Amino acid sequence: MFLLALSFVPSPSPCVLLQLVLYPCTKQFKVSNPSKIVIYISKNMQSGSATGLLSSEMSPNNWRPSSSLFLLLLQFIISSSNSHPQFPCSQPHHNTLYPFCNTSLPTSTRAQSLVSLLTLNEKIQQLSNSASGIPRLGIPPYEWWSESLHGIATNGPGVSFNGSIASATSFPQVIVTAAAFNRTLWNLIGSAIAVEARAMYNFGQAGLTFWAPNINIFRDPRWGRGQETPGEDPMVASAYAVEFVKGFQGGSWGGGSGVRNGFGGRRVLEESDGLMLSACCKHFTAYDLEMWGKYSRYSFNAVVSEQDLEDTYQPPFRSCIQQGKASCLMCSYNAVNGVPACADKDLLDKVREEWGFKGYITSDCDAVATVFEYQNYTKTIEDAVADVLKAGTDINCGTYLVRNTLSTIKQGKVQEEDIDRALLNLFSVQLRLGLFDGDPIKGQYGRLGPQDVCTSEHKNLALEAARQGIVLLKNDKKFLPLNKGVDFSLAVIGPLANNASLLGGGYTGIPCNPKTPFEGLQEYRKGTSYTAGCHDVPCDSDTGFKEAIHAAKEADFSVIVVGLDASQEREDHDRVSLLLPGKQMALVSSVAAASKNPVILVLAGGGPLDVSFAKKDPRIASILYIGYPGETGGRALSEIIFGDFNPSGRLTMTWYFESFTNIPMNDMNMRADPSRGYPGRTYRFYTGNRVYGFGHGLSYTNFTYNIVSAPTKLSIQTPFKVYSIKNVLHQAGDANGYLRLDEVSSCDSLRFSVEIVVMNVGDMDGSHTVMLYSRVPEIMKGAPKQQLIGFNQVHTISSKSTPTSILVDPCTHLSFANDYGERVMPLGDHMLMVGDATHSITVETN
Repeated sequence: MFLLALSFVPSPSPCVLLQLVLYPCTKQFKVSNPSKIVIYISKNMQSGSATGLLSSEMSPNNWRPSSSLFLLLLQFIISSSNSHPQFPCSQPHHNTLYPFCNTSLPTSTRAQSLVSLLTLNEKIQQLSNSASGIPRLGIPPYEWWSESLHGIATNGPGVSFNGSIASATSFPQVIVTAAAFNRTLWNLIGSAIAVEARAMYNFGQAGLTFWAPNINIFRDPRWGRGQETPGEDPMVASAYAVEFVKGFQGGSWGGGSGVRNGFGGRRVLEESDGLMLSACCKHFTAYDLEMWGKYSRYSFNAVVSEQDLEDTYQPPFRSCIQQGKASCLMCSYNAVNGVPACADKDLLDKVREEWGFKGYITSDCDAVATVFEYQNYTKTIEDAVADVLKAGTDINCGTYLVRNTLSTIKQGKVQEEDIDRALLNLFSVQLRLGLFDGDPIKGQYGRLGPQDVCTSEHKNLALEAARQGIVLLKNDKKFLPLNKGVDFSLAVIGPLANNASLLGGGYTGIPCNPKTPFEGLQEYRKGTSYTAGCHDVPCDSDTGFKEAIHAAKEADFSVIVVGLDASQEREDHDRVSLLLPGKQMALVSSVAAASKNPVILVLAGGGPLDVSFAKKDPRIASILYIGYPGETGGRALSEIIFGDFNPSGRLTMTWYFESFTNIPMNDMNMRADPSRGYPGRTYRFYTGNRVYGFGHGLSYTNFTYNIVSAPTKLSIQTPFKVYSIKNVLHQAGDANGYLRLDEVSSCDSLRFSVEIVVMNVGDMDGSHTVMLYSRVPEIMKGAPKQQLIGFNQVHTISSKSTPTSILVDPCTHLSFANDYGERVMPLGDHMLMVGDATHSITVETN
C-alpha cells in the first residue's frame, strides 16, 4: 500500500517538473522509508501534451509487483497530461472580460479586439509557426504547423504520436488516389483524415491547422515531390483540391460521437464561417523543382509566361480558394519572374482581391529568410521582412520574422499596422476553428477521440482508394487475373516486395496496420516465397540475383516488385533518370527469362518510369503501377492480381522515355517550341513519343462509348468585339476570330450537358472512368492538343450499358489562355472526345 504526495516544481518553460513522493505503508498505515520520484515533463507547445522522463531515488532492486502498479499510475499521469489541449478563454469570466472570448460577437470584431489588446512585442511573437503564448490574457502557445497530406503525418512539430493515439490511417499517396478519378472518394478521404486529426487535437497530439494539400502541377517527371500532387492536369488538380479541402475543413462531417465516414452516405453541413480544421493549398506558385544541377528550390527563379500561369499553374489554386474555400495558402520558396513568391504583392493581392481569399498566408519553412539569404532579392534582412509583410504574407514558418521585425519597424520600413493586418488574418482563422470558444471537449467535435482513429471504416476507405488508384498498364492475352481456384506456387521478388517503406511515400505518419505486397499475396497463396533480389532500391549489386532466379524457376508464377522510394525521390531531391534505379532492370529481365510463365511486374513509386523494355517484352505479361499505395496497398494489389477487384485506375501523369531527361528541368514553358527543339510538357502540349500517356489504364473488361446527346451549335450574342487572329493556321471553313471571355456576360447560360452511354462489352463487371476531352479549332498559336474537361466514374455490368452525364462550361472548357494570359474562346468547330467517340460543336456569334 502506498501514500502518494504530488507537487509541481517550478521550472523554466517549456519543462514542468512533477514531483511525487511515494510512501510505502504498512497495513496499519504507518509510513516507512519514503522514495522520491521526479518526472520531467517536456511540454509540447502545441497543446500542453507531455512526455515524461522518470528519475528515481528508489533502487530498482526495491521494485515489487506493487511498484509496477505504481509505474502504471505514473504512465496514467503522463498520459493524462497528454489528453487535453490547452485553450484560451478557459475561465468563465473571460467571456465578459475579453470581447475576443464572446462567441456572440462577429469573428471580425473578436479578432480586432484581440489585436488591440496586444503589445508590439506580443504581436511580433505571433509571426511564427510556433506562436508564443500570452499568459496575461490566458492565451497558450499555438503551433500552426501540422501535416495531413494523405493521413496525419509526422512532419512538422504540431503532431505527436506519443500519446493515447499511437497511429493513424495511412491512405495512398495523392498521385495514387488521384488516379481513381473519383471526386466522392477524394472528399471522403479528406473528411476521414479530418476526423482523425480532430480526435488527435482533442487528446493534445495535433493542432487545428494543417498544411495540405499540395496542388502544384506535376510538370516534370523528375520532380521529387510530384508524388504528393494529383498529377499534371490543372483540371484534375483543381477538382482534387476542391474535394479534399471541402471534406477536410468540415463540409462532410456528420457530427455526433464516434463519427466514422465510410460509404454509407454523409450529411453535409450548411456552409458557415466555422471550420472543423484548416486546410492549406500549397505551394503558391509554379513550384516544382527541388534540386536539379545548379538549381535549388531555395533560389530558383521560375520564368513563367502569362499564358502558362493562367491556364496551367494558377487554376488549381484559384479553384482551391474559390470553390474549396481553403482557409490557408502557402507561398513557395521560388521566385516567379524575378520576384520571390512570398514577397510578390501583385501575386498575393490577386488571391485576396480577385479570388476572394479569406484566410491566412504562410510562408514555406524559412521562405522569408531565403528572400535575402538565397535569392539576394533585397539588400538587407529588414528589407526582406518589409517586403513579405507588405506583400501580404501573414506568418513565417520559422523564426525570421520574430527575430527581425522589431528592427524593421525601428528603421521605418514597416509599420505596426502591417503586423495588425497579418494578425487579423491569423486570429480570424483561429476564431473560425473555435479556438477561442472555451473548452473544445465541450464543443461540436469534443467527443472525437481514439475510438475514431484507425477505424475499420477508415481502413476500408484506404483500401478502396488503393484499389481504385492502382493502374493496369499492360495485360497481354488477358494474363491477369490469376485463377485463384487453381493450385499453383508463387514467387514474390524485388527490393520493394516486402518493404513497408514503399507504402506511404512522402509526408507519412505511423500507419495502423500496414501490409506489404508479399504479405498481401501470402493471404491468397500460403507458402508463397519471397526474395529481394536487390538488397535495397538503389540496387547497386547483383549478388542477390542468383537466389531470385532460383525462386522464379521453382515457382509457377512470379511477381516482381521494383521501382522507387525515398532514396530516389523526395523533398529536396529530384531524380536525374527515368529508368529503374541501379540494376533493377537487369533483375526484372533475368527473372522474366528464368520464370516458367510470363511474369507480373509491379511498379512502386511516385514518378513516371521508362519501362519501355518491359512494355515490349513478351515474357512480361502484365504491368501494374501501385505508386505508394498506403497501408492497405498489399491487400489491394493481391485483390487485383487474383481478380477480386477489376482495376480502373488511370495515369494522371505522362510517362516519358529516358530521352526526356535531356530537356532542362528549369524550363517552365508548357508549350512546344520547334524552333529550339523543345517538345513541350504534359499531354496537353507534348509533341514527342511516350511510354504511357495521361489517362492510360486498362481493365479486365472492355468498353465502348456513344455520345447520345450534345448540341451541335453554340450561338453567342456579341454586342462586343470579335477579335481577329494574327497567328492563324489557315484552314478552309475556320472562323477567323475569337472571343475574350472577360467580355462574355452570358457564360452561365451557355452551359450544356453531354450525355454518354458506356457499354461494357467484356465478361466482367467493374468500375470505369469516363474521360471527356475537348479540342479547340487549330487556328491559334499555343492551343492545347486536347484538354480534359470532365470525368465521371461509373460502375458497369458485363454486357450492359450505363449512362452518364458531364456538364460542359464553354467559357472554361472550350477556351485557353492567349499570349497575354487572357482566356479566349476560338470561333469555329470544337471537338468533344470520349474514347473513340467524337462530337463536333460549332461556336459562332450572332
